[in-house]
Amino acid sequence: MNHKTLIFIPTYNEAENIEKIFLEIKSLSLGADFLFLDDNSPDGTGAIIDRIAGSSGNVFAIHRKGKQGIGSAHKAGINWAYDKGYETLVTMDCDFTHSPKYIADFIRHSPGFDIVIGSRYLEKDSLKTWNLFRKSLTRLAHFLTTVLLGMSYDSSGAFRLYNLHKIPHGVFKLITPDDYAFFFESLFILQLNGHTIREFPISLPSRTYGSSKMTFTDMFAGFGYLLLLSCRKLLNRRKFIYK
Repeated sequence: MNHKTLIFIPTYNEAENIEKIFLEIKSLSLGADFLFLDDNSPDGTGAIIDRIAGSSGNVFAIHRKGKQGIGSAHKAGINWAYDKGYETLVTMDCDFTHSPKYIADFIRHSPGFDIVIGSRYLEKDSLKTWNLFRKSLTRLAHFLTTVLLGMSYDSSGAFRLYNLHKIPHGVFKLITPDDYAFFFESLFILQLNGHTIREFPISLPSRTYGSSKMTFTDMFAGFGYLLLLSCRKLLNRRKFIYK
């Protein structure tokens, strides 16, 4: 097993994407291992993952009994990476909104930093194919994390690199949300614990294949948790510090 770099991709109903994205990343010859986590997709995604893993020695799978939240999936992937001794973890979506071509850029930017983020806000036209409503919600989330949490980073995206050998596992165990709020709380806690963050610009197309898993209910629940987190930060900042 390659214990250096792991690429983690959570899935739910990604049968038409999973093999395509695996082959595209594999063609980059990064020397990385793969971990897919599937939440019992009814479209057969899990069976495709098992077929890929069965013919590839560097592909691993976690199967869960049902949907448990995207944040929960990322926690499981992070815990697995620590348990197996990986030094670097790349996390991304399976729907090609996160282009595999950027993974090499993540790795190139990673020396000297603990976390690397692909940012949608460093270039003017990075979201040009998105509709106005989705752009507005995304930019509202970015505005709120900047104002309420003091983070100017792209805090709600899943396309990241973590240098696990620089981050104690216990820091991630301070993160509580199992839904989309995982992304901004994780970055907030990492920053609060003194971990260095690097951003570089990426462009995100509309979802290339399939349909989005994120609902408006998810979005507004995330906004509510963001407000709650900002209050908790003011009342007891030390609860977010790993000792």
